[in-house]
Formats: sequence, structure tokens, C-alpha cells
Amino acid sequence: MSHQYDYIIVGAGSAGCVLANRLTESGKHRVLLLETGGSDRSIFIQMPTALSIPMNTKKYAWQFETEPEPFLDGRKMHCPRGKVLGGSSSINGMVYVRGHAFDFDEWEQEGAIGWSYANCLPYFKKSEQWAFGEDHYRGGEGPLATNNGNEMQNPLYRAFIDAGVEAGYLYTEDYNGQRQEGFGPMHMTVKNGLRWSTANAYLKPAMTRNNLDVVTHALVHHVILQGKKAVGVMYERHGELHEVHVNAEVILSAGPIGSPHILQLSGIGEKETLERAGIELKHSLPGVGQNLQDHLEFYFQFRCKKPITLNGKLGLWDKFLIGARWFFFKDGLGATNHFESCGFIRSKPGIAWPDMQYHFLPAAMRYDGRSAFDGHGLQVHIGHNKPKSRGWVKVTASDPTIPPKIQFNYLEHEDDREGFRACVRLTREIMKQPAMDAYCGSEIQPGEHIQSDEEIDQFVRRSVESAYHPSCSCKMGTDPMAVVDPQTKVHGIEGLRVVDSSIFPTIPNGNLNAPTIMVAERAADLILGKCLPESSVIPEIAENWQLEQRDNHPVREIA
Repeated sequence: MSHQYDYIIVGAGSAGCVLANRLTESGKHRVLLLETGGSDRSIFIQMPTALSIPMNTKKYAWQFETEPEPFLDGRKMHCPRGKVLGGSSSINGMVYVRGHAFDFDEWEQEGAIGWSYANCLPYFKKSEQWAFGEDHYRGGEGPLATNNGNEMQNPLYRAFIDAGVEAGYLYTEDYNGQRQEGFGPMHMTVKNGLRWSTANAYLKPAMTRNNLDVVTHALVHHVILQGKKAVGVMYERHGELHEVHVNAEVILSAGPIGSPHILQLSGIGEKETLERAGIELKHSLPGVGQNLQDHLEFYFQFRCKKPITLNGKLGLWDKFLIGARWFFFKDGLGATNHFESCGFIRSKPGIAWPDMQYHFLPAAMRYDGRSAFDGHGLQVHIGHNKPKSRGWVKVTASDPTIPPKIQFNYLEHEDDREGFRACVRLTREIMKQPAMDAYCGSEIQPGEHIQSDEEIDQFVRRSVESAYHPSCSCKMGTDPMAVVDPQTKVHGIEGLRVVDSSIFPTIPNGNLNAPTIMVAERAADLILGKCLPESSVIPEIAENWQLEQRDNHPVREIA
């Protein structure tokens, strides 16, 4: 293996695999990709329905845990991050949501100049291979396959969409297209029955090139600095330390926990945090690890009146049959994540774009795959997706094997608590619509007795879970707390970038794999000194959003 590279990428995850592909495709640059985890060949990674297994397995995921969360009754929250080729795209739920157009205009308003929706849409399209072909909003020839899985064969999926429309919300055929708001089919990153992670979509084709070296089981200790310039990386593999140098740039793509931690281990961050960890300050950058954001969600669970749910498929024999069919044919219930319908709505009038998201599941079960109760059930995952609470990631020691402290401060802001009260009340109304009458039985969770603000707040504090979307801990911008500039370069350090979801200024309304891949696509072009033309398409928002919480009327274009 060569010990001199043009680019060193730290982390073979959702962003790192994209960068490894794009920076090597011309053949002009030598690239080293370092990943702490190992191979993604496990059947539990590649089979979509087995998604709960790698997420909860130490071999494939960092099993981070937060500090006691003060606004969640002191609970410590699970925060898994991918530790395998493909990173979190190899352990996630495979849901493909870009976010709302206004989310990216918000980034630009926050100081990420050049990251508006008009700038970002061409890179969403570049990355994507949409099952129904290219149009003004969707890509048809990219590496990342997206589709609707089993095309909503279970009638519960369609009933949920119909209930949303009956409740007065919009129907949207494509929430990743012209209009996010409304209820419709949900999209996933699955191809030919396989999880289509960035390892499958981007990295494996690139690994055939002789200008890319991929080193697994490599734990990065720190970035090597000469003054204010990054010149390489120190990493450990099988107990041996390796020092590797770079001609152009070091790129951190270790994720919203790993990237700020590596910066701090390298002496880049807030002085007091580094001093407490016994690390010499080499470059003061107080925003490192700050601005941490995440989505929370809880499950609304109901008994199902008909025996048509996945709860009837949880026995060992049924699981064997599902697995065998997937193994031989790559289809059936093993080839989907089971989240095949969804909704995006606004929690109250005066909000221009959706701040709530639904994932519908024709089963009542936990994230670890265990049944919630005996019998048939269904559940709706619901969360308030534009939180105002902010947390942090802080290094605790100079030893890279000691995890950082993590605090999200979930529900610290009153607006976030108000948003979850709306989640409870609006979801109950939707699930009582005629479309659900034939299916939806008694409420299991939260339970009909949960009614007042105080009762809802208590239920949420005790029951809410992370949606596993940490982000924003190395924010992009130009203010004093920004870590990288709009070119993704670390402020004040030459030859060092961060490219992953940690650089989001604010968290989008949706799952984060799609926007992370988009960020990496655009960052690759910025690194190579090129850029796709801006898009001129005009998305839509609800006509009377200033006055109405829902608007089942014709929409208007965003001005």
C-alpha cells in the first residue's frame, strides 16, 4: 500500500463512500479510505427486513449512549452509529427522504451560502436511480437505487394514506418531488431485494480502481497538523500505529459523533473542553461538537381487527420461510423495510413547511424486532422534526478508544414539547377516520387515558426514542460557532474538510441518509473545482399555510 495520497477520507459511511467513488473516478487522484469497522457481507446487513439486527450489534455499530437527558426524566438514550463499510447506511432503516425544499434554503439563511434547494437538487438527482425514471425532481441514472419496496401490497398502507386525506390533508404521490406535504407511498434504498447502502452503490464499484486503497479495522487517533495545516492522519490497526501523509487534503467523514471527536482529539475545538480531556489546544474552534440535533419519535400502537399484520409472521417457522425466500429469490417480505407509506404535515398554522413526519408500519413491535404484545397490531411512528433544542459532543480523554460524552438536551425547548403534544392529538384524529374503521382497534399506546398536556408530556418523556438522526455538530457557515465554511473546509486549518451530516446547519424534516449523500456529492465537486448548474424548478407549499394547519386544497408555488 502506498503511504502518500492526494486525499485521505476518514470513515467509509454514507458520505465517505460517495467521496471515495467521486474523487477516484477520473483516475487522477490517489485516495485512501479508512474505516474502523469491517466487511458488510453479513446477511443481516444485506437483507432489508433484518434492519434491527446490525443496528443493535457491536460488530457493526458504535453503541453510543447519551448522558442522562435532563428533560427525559434522566434517561440515557441509545445512539448507534455505523461501524462497517457503508457506515450508518448499512445499519439504518433504508428510508429515503430528502427533506423539504425550505430546509435547504434555511441552510443558506444560516450562512451556508451556495447550499439552497436550487443548489442541492441537482446533486440529489445526480445520486439517484429512481424506479420510475428521471423527471424535474428525480434522478434516473445515479448509483443510489430508490423505490417503494413491495408496492404497498398490505391494504393497511393504503388505508393509512386514505385516512390522512379524509382528515383534510393533502395526498402527495412523491414527497421527494414537487410537494413534500401530505400522505403517500414511502421510498426506500433497496435494489433487487438488497439493502442499497453507499457501500453497495458507490464503494464497491470504486474498489476495482487501482487509485483507491480501502483499509478496514483502522481506528483514527488524530489528524496530523503542521502549524495550521493538516498533513496526514495517525491511525491504529491490529495494535500497530500507522502514520500516513497527504498531498492535498484530509477529509473527515466519520459522522456527527466521530467527526467532532476526531477534531477534538487533534487539538481542534473549544479550549476548556480540550483542557479537561488533557489535550493540547492547537486551534481554537468553539463550535466543534456544539449545535448537536436529532429527531425524536414515539410509536402510536393499535390493535388490528384483521389478522393481516406482520405480528403473525414473527414465529421461527415464518421467519425461516421469509429468509429462505429472500435468500433464493431476493423478494417477498425479506426485501422490504416495511415502511411503505408515510405522511408529512404541519403541527399548527403559521408554519410554512411540514415539521412532523409519519412512518407507518403494519405491525406493533419494537425497534429490536420483538413483538409489542400478543395478537395483531399496527403502529405509526410520529415525530416533531424541526427541534429547537441543541446539544453537544465532548471529548473526555486523549485516548481515542474512550467514547466522547454526548448530550442532546432533547425537549429542552418548549416549542419541541408543544410539537409532541400536537403529534398525539393530530394522530388520534387521523387514525379515527373512516378509512381505518375496518382495521384499527383499541389504542395500546399511549392509551386513551393520556389526554391533558401534563399527561402527554409525561408519556413523551418516558416513551420517546431517538429516530437515529444525529447531526449538525460541526455546522457549516461563517458565524463564530461555525466549524466549516460553505466549501466544507475547516475554518482556520488548511487541507482539512468535514463532509457528513455533522456539517448540516439545521436538521431537515426527514431521514438523513439522502441529504448526507447529497452533501457528499456536492462536496466532491467542490473539492474537484466544479459545480452543477442550479435548478430552476419551483416546489409547492400549501395555499393557506399562514391560517390553516391542514389544507386539502390546490397548492401554490414557492415564490
